[in-house]
Amino acid sequence: MQGPSRRTSRFLARGLAILYEDRDILVVDKPAGLLTMGTDREHARTAYWALTEYVRKGAAKSRNRIFIVHRLDRDTSGVLVFAKNVEAKVCLQRRWDETKKRYLAVVHGKCEKRAETITSYLAENRAHGVYSTADPQKGKWAQTAYTVLKETKDFALLDVELRTGRKHQIRVHLADRGHPVVGDKRYGRVNEVHRRLALHARSLSFRHPVSGEALTFEAKAPAYFTALVGFFEPIPAHQTAAPDASARR
Repeated sequence: MQGPSRRTSRFLARGLAILYEDRDILVVDKPAGLLTMGTDREHARTAYWALTEYVRKGAAKSRNRIFIVHRLDRDTSGVLVFAKNVEAKVCLQRRWDETKKRYLAVVHGKCEKRAETITSYLAENRAHGVYSTADPQKGKWAQTAYTVLKETKDFALLDVELRTGRKHQIRVHLADRGHPVVGDKRYGRVNEVHRRLALHARSLSFRHPVSGEALTFEAKAPAYFTALVGFFEPIPAHQTAAPDASARR
């Protein structure tokens, strides 16, 4: 494993940490508040921009570059993987359905079930909001599994396994159950007082695109989570978050 050298680490955005790097992939721990890639309004100050600068080591004419494999929302922190060549990108995306994606989420209220698998079809409206529907013609099938790790008077800490990768999937599914993610101003409570979204991509497990080696990368939960619910022990990344759901509808 390689970490950033003193010479190149100055190109990393504040709070962006490298978890692993080799000639084919680059795995980082993205802080909340940092975009994965640029938008119409924001081109710089993104993980993609910062890591492109990092692999170029300040040489603007360098041919070194990175390739986006997947994304995390701006306000979601945690493990994010980039490819360093086209072949690795294509291989990782082709196998993305096989990748195990685990999250931590702090939600409002206490869950009736200690573990559950939520299934629905997710559709997007004209305002780019996502919602659940029972109509397979309108949305894409989505499945989210969770296990309750800890409960307090006001919140529940969930270990979440993202079994499909739809936009805003975790946030919508948990809000559907009456337990929106803390700090979620789009799908959460109207009078939400918490500024930061309590959603963290804690681990990714996949096979290396070249060697085929089974890899798991984990990112420690931000201090924000312990501030909300106190100390906790996450479920090991290799364990299943919740029992498998019934066959796909």
